[in-house]
Amino acid sequence: MKRILFTLMILFAMSSMKAQDSVPAGPVVDIKTTLGDIKIKLYDDTPIHRDNFLKLVKEGYYDGVLFHRVIKDFMVQTGDPDSKQADSTAMLGEGGPTYELTAEIQYPKHYHKYGAVAAARTGDDFNPERKSSGSQFYIVTGRKFGEQQLDGMAYRQLMDLRQAYFKQLCIKNRDKIKELQEKGDKEALEACRMELIKETEANVPDAPMPDHIKKTYMEKGGTPHLDGAYTVFGEVLSGMDTVEKIQNVETGRADRPKQDVRIISMKVE
Repeated sequence: MKRILFTLMILFAMSSMKAQDSVPAGPVVDIKTTLGDIKIKLYDDTPIHRDNFLKLVKEGYYDGVLFHRVIKDFMVQTGDPDSKQADSTAMLGEGGPTYELTAEIQYPKHYHKYGAVAAARTGDDFNPERKSSGSQFYIVTGRKFGEQQLDGMAYRQLMDLRQAYFKQLCIKNRDKIKELQEKGDKEALEACRMELIKETEANVPDAPMPDHIKKTYMEKGGTPHLDGAYTVFGEVLSGMDTVEKIQNVETGRADRPKQDVRIISMKVE
């Protein structure tokens, strides 16, 4: 009997260690809002975003800012310092420090699951390096997806990535392409095009969505179409009930809540 109990204790300890290992390491920040509290963990393997966030929290940068953009079944966004004293007619979302953060996109290690914390940024047309806002971030709510939806989404993302890569190759080889066009050498142009396509496919390979990520999106939800494009640097440990309250508020122009939802304070544990 003692041997059985000892074996069970060992197995329990091993399972506990395994569960602990699965929890990302990093500092924890408490967020107090007008609708409740949220506790988030920052990832240590996105150090630029982690250190910047901690710096701003300790400076009180976020105290008083609004959740200025809220979209149900998608995300809630905050971190614009211009929102602190904004009246109800102000257009928000452009404020922040004078700097941007180098992207630390680590998909598939970090992805846009329900409760993920990620950095906002401007679009690819103006920000091809996908640098993050110096202060604005969002918490993912999203929704659940079916397997076929996820497969289709993964394929479209692959095509978008390949198109963007191919476009950059064309820009890089524009002098050669222009020369062939001026010569009217259609065969050489087609050979060049096929060569660039081959290079694109080699550098942007088909990588199906990992099974554990697919399962998470099917069972818990999230925003998979953002994966690989924005830096996910943390996750909610507790307080998703508060996030749910925020995402369900009535919104008006530019997805701004009609009644202000404000961060009262943040504190590093």
